Amino acid sequence: MVQVEEAVALKNTNRAQANIKLEAYGYAIADATKAIEIDQSFVKAYYRRAVANTAILKHADAIHDWKVVVRKNPSDKVAKAQYEACQKLVKRDAFLKAIEVAEAPSAAVGLDLENMIVEDSYDGVRLKDEMTKEFVDDMIQRFKDGKRIHKKYVFQIILAVKDLVYNEPTMVETKVEQDRKLTVCGDTHGQYFDLLEIFRLNGFPSEKHGYLFNGDFVDRGSWSTEIALLLYAYKWLYPNNFFLNRGNHETDDMNRMYGFEGECKAKYTERVFKLFSESFSALPLATLIGDKFLTLHGGLFSDDAVTLDDIRKLNRHNQRQPGQSGLMMEMLWTDPQTEPGRGPSKRGVGLQFGPDVTKRFCEKNGLEAVIRSHEVRMEGYEVEHDGRCITVFSAPKYCDSTENKGAYINIESDYKLQFQKFDAVPHPDIKPMAYANNGMMSMMGM
Repeated sequence: MVQVEEAVALKNTNRAQANIKLEAYGYAIADATKAIEIDQSFVKAYYRRAVANTAILKHADAIHDWKVVVRKNPSDKVAKAQYEACQKLVKRDAFLKAIEVAEAPSAAVGLDLENMIVEDSYDGVRLKDEMTKEFVDDMIQRFKDGKRIHKKYVFQIILAVKDLVYNEPTMVETKVEQDRKLTVCGDTHGQYFDLLEIFRLNGFPSEKHGYLFNGDFVDRGSWSTEIALLLYAYKWLYPNNFFLNRGNHETDDMNRMYGFEGECKAKYTERVFKLFSESFSALPLATLIGDKFLTLHGGLFSDDAVTLDDIRKLNRHNQRQPGQSGLMMEMLWTDPQTEPGRGPSKRGVGLQFGPDVTKRFCEKNGLEAVIRSHEVRMEGYEVEHDGRCITVFSAPKYCDSTENKGAYINIESDYKLQFQKFDAVPHPDIKPMAYANNGMMSMMGM
């Protein structure tokens, strides 16, 4: 009997590790918990649960399991380092919460752009008061060559776009006119060279060719600042037909864990990260395309009563970060499931919604489908829920470790969805998560 229980505990613990690899952290926590219930002395199960809770930023939960691991295996130097790192994160989270101010001053206060000097030695195109195609083209090449743009221009771009998106509604509404095209892209996650491959294959943004990037521009991939600045530059250049939805990785907690904060500090300054953070909180949460397709990063809601009007009325400016509940959190975090109804999230954050939920929402709001991102799809996209729920993911060979394709969706004035797949392209030898909290990431095999 004891051997059977040990085998079951081991099976659950191994499955927890597999779910960690799949980023199904909620399932990993459940599996590890089952293993612990069977065998309270099984150190590896505590270890897996600690890793999963750390990944979804539940540091206060993770710290208890790290403590158990260290107590049971005092010679495990790696676990001890993780326990100490987790203690620091818990203290940091408490400190940040304590100093949270509803109307904190902007990081732009005291930033004297007018008198900021761009040195004569700067070899890039100069930026004045308006974005130009010449500047964007030069910036694309600079980033390909491993160069940066001057920090004055970084500040200019972020501040200009912050103002633009702040003044857009929470749900942007757009139509595709005759002889125009709109391309919807999913997560790009700092994979700059794959973003350029989309433009190479599909055409660069222009007055007649709009783009919608559906969140998660940053984190994980190690060219997140390059992607964010390029997308922002295009938003400034084509404000009326280049759209940006917020994703769950355009949030402070995720950026601190998964690399964007560290990358901003390494390539530019901490102030750059703070300004990006302010701009992320100003981004719209959804885009309605031709009254037919609701496009948002995560998915649908815990309550069937939610309508498009509720999204329209949502004042996102009152809540900078999505929190653990509410419409904003659900729009950024939820996922579809094959079973009817709603279920617990495999991620450990948000929830999952079934085909019946999607059908009711679309019929109630006069929609053809919901377009969302947020999850790897091996073919780059997937049509599910009887055609009413479409996932598009635009980071091929995600994190250099998943053999998935990327995809994007072209929409013309007939509103027929045209799916295009593409493969990853080579990039310089810089690994994913190069700027992340690498101590924690090593726990997850990243």
